[in-house]
Amino acid sequence: MGEIFDINAVFSAIPRLLEVLPVSLQITVISMIVGLVFALLFAIIRMRRIPVLSQLVTVFISFIRGTPIIVQLYLTYNGIPLLLKFINQQYGTDYNINAIPAMIFVLVTFAFNEAAYNSETIRAALQSVNKGQIEAAESLGMTYLQVLRRVIVPQALVVAIPPLGNALIGLLKGTSLAFVAGVIEMTAKGKIISGSNFRFFEVYLALAIIYWIMTILIEQILRFLEKRFSIPDSAAGAMNRGWFSWGRREI
Repeated sequence: MGEIFDINAVFSAIPRLLEVLPVSLQITVISMIVGLVFALLFAIIRMRRIPVLSQLVTVFISFIRGTPIIVQLYLTYNGIPLLLKFINQQYGTDYNINAIPAMIFVLVTFAFNEAAYNSETIRAALQSVNKGQIEAAESLGMTYLQVLRRVIVPQALVVAIPPLGNALIGLLKGTSLAFVAGVIEMTAKGKIISGSNFRFFEVYLALAIIYWIMTILIEQILRFLEKRFSIPDSAAGAMNRGWFSWGRREI
């Protein structure tokens, strides 16, 4: 009878899992950056109450928050090829549907998921900026875009660091679903390794340790940033409460 638990299998799995850590980090970083850009855009549209666009953004955010991300991943995986097929038929183009990299489906799904969840965080951060500063900037002749770029966004991003950090941690852990689209990241690699040596518990324990360490590192970086920018406890607490009330993600 073999050993019930083999600690060596844990240690041997870690370097093999780390081989694909860059893939998980790539998904995390790109999705977060693109998601923040769209989150800012969505927040501005809703704050300015732009007709039609505001309603469309509200429906989109509600849909993303009301559906599991794994379902969104399936929709993207099957929807983008259908869209390209429709474009080919309507406009006579010749896009190769079968040549779409699996990473594209993952990045699109996670980026828009982040945009939907972080839009409220960004909007709350934008609204936390002192209106007196905004009025002072406008009195100097600045346009709304100039006020946004020079006054509002820099201060709002500082206030939003704590909840956005939580979002980043959640996104890193959420990348474990990328294997659904055929992307070999750490969880997919763990399935492959455990399928070959049948040490399922040991391999997934190694995987959990890696995610745990990555989470701790991100938390330490966030604490440093909070101290570096001297984020007020009241602002950070309010933003975190806003995050946790909206931020539960369904797998």
